[in-house]
Amino acid sequence: MVFRRTHTPHPAPRPDTPAPRPDRPWTAVGMLAAATFAVVTTEMLPVGLLTSLGAGLDVSAGTAGLAVTLPGLVAAVFAPLLPVAVRRADRRTVLCALLLLLAAANLLTALAPAFPVVLAARLLVGVCMGGVWAVAAGLGARLVPGPSAGRATALVFSGIAVASVLGVPAGTLLGAAAGWRVAFAAMTGCALLVAAALAVVLPPLPAEGAVRLGTFPRLLRAARVRWLLITIALLVTGHFAAYTYVRPVLERTPGTGPGLVGALLLGYGVAGVAGNFAGGALAARHPRRALRLIATVLGAVVLLLAPAGGSGPVSAALLLVWGLAYGGVSVSGQRALTAAAPEAPEAASALFAGVFNAAIALGALAGGRLADGPGLTAVLLTGGVLAALAALTPAAPVRDAHGAVTSP
Repeated sequence: MVFRRTHTPHPAPRPDTPAPRPDRPWTAVGMLAAATFAVVTTEMLPVGLLTSLGAGLDVSAGTAGLAVTLPGLVAAVFAPLLPVAVRRADRRTVLCALLLLLAAANLLTALAPAFPVVLAARLLVGVCMGGVWAVAAGLGARLVPGPSAGRATALVFSGIAVASVLGVPAGTLLGAAAGWRVAFAAMTGCALLVAAALAVVLPPLPAEGAVRLGTFPRLLRAARVRWLLITIALLVTGHFAAYTYVRPVLERTPGTGPGLVGALLLGYGVAGVAGNFAGGALAARHPRRALRLIATVLGAVVLLLAPAGGSGPVSAALLLVWGLAYGGVSVSGQRALTAAAPEAPEAASALFAGVFNAAIALGALAGGRLADGPGLTAVLLTGGVLAALAALTPAAPVRDAHGAVTSP
């Protein structure tokens, strides 16, 4: 008698089986916030270290400023290209690799013997910025789906606001006490820790569909996506045209010394953190309406700062409202674009990151031209008008993933 071994076949996985969820989804979302914190702190750290960095490498402050401009321009290009390059790679692996690259870029900066080496390192920072923004922006809703998706997205973007409030000031203080190289070395350690934590805390996050270059023209053919990107470009360009020169704007107010300016900017950052979560709560229900409200408030505040220069209390109050409004820009813009393109959320995030970073560079450049020419009043008027124009862009009907029209 011949006995045949029978095998019970394992059932084939269903194609619609959801990706594994982490045991602690909010911890995973918190680590995504840590990733945005690390990349934005690295991006903006040279702002507080320009003088010492320039002196240490024997270049002028203006030349040292390229360490701030270059990453933004590179990020604008790489944000849409990186999702295409990584295609179906697990997004956990991609994020860990980007944080390791960020650590290498910071270490290269800390050890740089000459300024061209710093610029090479900052180019790598731009790649990391574009990649982290494009990949991480939409993951909060995947990790915590449903009604809490808006809060999860807000938490991911809170890393940007916390970087402004804590990361950059802490790095500046460390640089003043121990040297600019030590500040960048500290960010090397921060990026390594975040990379390790992401590897442990995040679940596997397979791509929801390979992003191809042809996806972007298809998205841009949709009027709702085009107008949202125009809104974001106007709003962010106007903000950075004015905010890049907010220190000299405040310093022209009688009785406002360096200590008070620092306190006011800290208050601005704290208000930005609050605005991030307030904007996220509103954007979860009405993303387009949230963005329009933010643009209206921000435009009005920046325009009012021009005649308020003679009053310290009025200028301080306007600055806090400015921070509260701008804190909601990132999360509201991300939510609005995701709602406008539910069929391609990662491609929409990549477009958002590219336009956002290009607008940062354009706004800072325009503000500089105006500050050196007509003066600070022209800077504020231009920034306020651009933000106000963002509030006037038309809205197109937005449909959710099931095809139902949602409130704009």
